Order: sequence, then structure tokens, then C-alpha cells
Amino acid sequence: MDLLHAGNLDGFCLVSSDSDFTRLASRIRESGLMVYGFGEEKTPKAFVDACDKFIYTEILRPTEPAGAAPPVYRDATVFKDMKKDQKFLKLLKNSVEDSSDEQGWAELGLVGQNIQKKSPEFDARNYGFKKFYELIHSLDLFEEDERQSKDQVGKIIYIRERVKKYRK
Repeated sequence: MDLLHAGNLDGFCLVSSDSDFTRLASRIRESGLMVYGFGEEKTPKAFVDACDKFIYTEILRPTEPAGAAPPVYRDATVFKDMKKDQKFLKLLKNSVEDSSDEQGWAELGLVGQNIQKKSPEFDARNYGFKKFYELIHSLDLFEEDERQSKDQVGKIIYIRERVKKYRK
């Protein structure tokens, strides 16, 4: 708390899987600072939700020997379960809708930020993907459009929910 009151920090990193740190995380956020949490998958949901960003330490551990190509998915069931996980799909679709323009297009970066606000523990690596784009692309639920940025070098990816075509 002394560090918090010193006033020269941008945020805190709390490394624990213990719910006793929930109030501390909340107090730090009340002071306007970012709280990054790191802990095991057994971490209580209350502590995870009290953080701005929470990363499960299991995704940080090497699963392959050094120099070996990493697998695309940690487990084959992860991908199947992901497409059946209604809570995850609802979070994803709502975040796209909340970030979209009149035509339904949403900038992928904004979608990711929106998801992060709603679910601090969300990380594409939890589903076996290195990047959020890879996860979105694998689901095949969204149209994708790459657009040249007006302000920056590079392209920006936009997504929108696929329109289902029905037979007459």
C-alpha cells in the first residue's frame, strides 16, 4: 500500500492463485491503476475478475522441448469444445456487435479490447492459439476484411458475423 500511495506507478502485477488478494486488486483499481494478475487455473473467479488482465500461468510454461515446433492446439478437444462453448461464443459475438459499425464490421483490436474488459482471464493461448486473430480465423464464424490504415503503416483486420444463407 505504501507503493500505491507513493503515486509514481502505472500499475501492479499480482502473482497468486489465492482469493485473499481479491480486495487488494480491487483497491488498486479503485485508485485508477492497472492490475495484472498471474495465477494457476484454480484461481478463484472473484480474484480473476478483480484484475484488469489475468493470465493463467499454465499457458506460460513450455510444453515442447526447445527448438521443437509448437502444436497448433494444446489439446484436440479444446477446438471442438470452443465451438460448443455457448458462454464463449456469446461473449465473442456480443463483443463484435458492441464494436461494430452500421454494416456490422468491427476492428479486430477493438473486439479484443472489448472481450478483455468483459472477461479479464480471456487469452487466445487458453484455447491453444498464439494470437487472437488465429483463434477468430479458426472458428470460421466471421467474414474478414483487411484494410489499409490511414494513420499507420500496415493493415487493420475487420470482422463481422457471417450472414447465413438459407435455401428457399
